[in-house]
Amino acid sequence: MAKTVNYGCIGAGAIAQRRHLPEAHANPDSNVVAVVDPVRERAKEIAERYGAKAFPNHKAMLADASLKLDAVVVCTPNTLHAPQAVDALKAGLHVLCEKPMATSRADARKMIKTAKDKRKYLMVGMNQRLMPPHAKAKELLDQGVIGKVHAFETTFKHPGPDGWSVDGAKSWFFKKNLAAMGVCGDLGVHKADLMRFLLGEEIVRVGGFVKTMDKTTPAGKPINLDDNAYVLMESQSGVVGTMTISWTHYGRFEDNGTTLYGDQGVMRLGQDPQYGVMVDLKNGQRQRYAVGAVATNTRQVASGVIDSFTDCILNRRKPTIDGMEGYRAMNIIVTAMEAAKAGTMKKVSLA
Repeated sequence: MAKTVNYGCIGAGAIAQRRHLPEAHANPDSNVVAVVDPVRERAKEIAERYGAKAFPNHKAMLADASLKLDAVVVCTPNTLHAPQAVDALKAGLHVLCEKPMATSRADARKMIKTAKDKRKYLMVGMNQRLMPPHAKAKELLDQGVIGKVHAFETTFKHPGPDGWSVDGAKSWFFKKNLAAMGVCGDLGVHKADLMRFLLGEEIVRVGGFVKTMDKTTPAGKPINLDDNAYVLMESQSGVVGTMTISWTHYGRFEDNGTTLYGDQGVMRLGQDPQYGVMVDLKNGQRQRYAVGAVATNTRQVASGVIDSFTDCILNRRKPTIDGMEGYRAMNIIVTAMEAAKAGTMKKVSLA
């Protein structure tokens, strides 16, 4: 069993630079040995930072046996996730893929099947459930602290990828051929996964509004992708809730909070700078938990994603956030987009 996991990073944009690469470098059980980016200068600069080798494309990296790769991190534009992940799995490597894992159900299923056929791990980087306030909330919900949950509200809103991406307004996030979906794929998948995790059951019916409200291309034309969505959701046991996601939240503070309503009280997550979890019970009792922060673009905290994946590889333990978990979250969002376009509520297939 290897003592160190050698990672290759496919894509050297913002998520790689701010999360995956520094977290892999900080983990004593992992090494960054290769960085891929079509912008050669960027690949070279980032690779030198970590003592790694730079490549202009992922196939050149996969062909270099001297790297002794164990795994790759796929953090490229959405439409490239599936083909690059499949190539890496076929090359005998474990794959950590950014969300959304794919832009179609068929591509996601192909990734899952390839990982199974090659007996390699596939993990999707949906870090919301790993954040300490959400992990603590899950523990309390499972203990029945607020009783039976009957409703929820979850939000994820910030000014948009033009302020986050290394390419600004020229980012692939605003190009449909590369992104396929806008704020729904960027933020919605996170929240769909979080609510499945917290409730411990599937979302089975969705509907709502998916809109382009304000974002424009560098030429000043509206982007042809969604920048806002308001989604209605219903779970298997009848819990109902809303998910509000936005790339046009231009206020001072980002919003990445969740509220759950139970028959014995209310639980609020990520809404206070000191207490990540706040519980107010029907009997008047108040519980406050200083368990760390919910990450935002402007307040980055360690995600735990690379640490978790590295541990899985070294200890031969299947990732909790595996390909099927990624598929379930993506499927909720794809179904919600289809429902919004049709102007109706739609069932989420669990097949």
